[in-house]
Amino acid sequence: MSTIYLSQEGYDNLKAELNTLKSVDRPRIINQISEARDKGDLSENAEYDAAKEAQGLLEARIAKLENDVANARVLDEADMDISTVHLLTKVTIKNTKNGMEMTYAIVSESEADFAAKKISATSPIGKGLLGKSVGEIADIDVPNGIMHFEIIKIERL
Repeated sequence: MSTIYLSQEGYDNLKAELNTLKSVDRPRIINQISEARDKGDLSENAEYDAAKEAQGLLEARIAKLENDVANARVLDEADMDISTVHLLTKVTIKNTKNGMEMTYAIVSESEADFAAKKISATSPIGKGLLGKSVGEIADIDVPNGIMHFEIIKIERL
């Protein structure tokens, strides 16, 4: 798998989630399986089937997070060049059509959270902004058509 670039906060959140899944959720699901098994015939036991399915999903999530942590590289935000938009920069853009300004942090896919104004560098808007500098216009192909954003400001996270 390829390297995943994260902020220190993103890396810490990833490790915390992994720790919670292993130390809290895994024992809870094992306990649910044990309780369901004690109720008798497993062939007709919906609780057992549900607990086993939940265990499979949990183990898949744990495996993914372990892989992400193993392939993570924490970027030092203090050493970042802010002459262009790239991963772990905060960019203020203006929609040239309606004049609306928005500020987003460009982050890795695992840190993306649109509600927190963190967009993935692999999203259509993120891809369209990468490499642009202040004053440039980014033409971004979105489901509604092509949007034009002017880069107003670039700063460190």
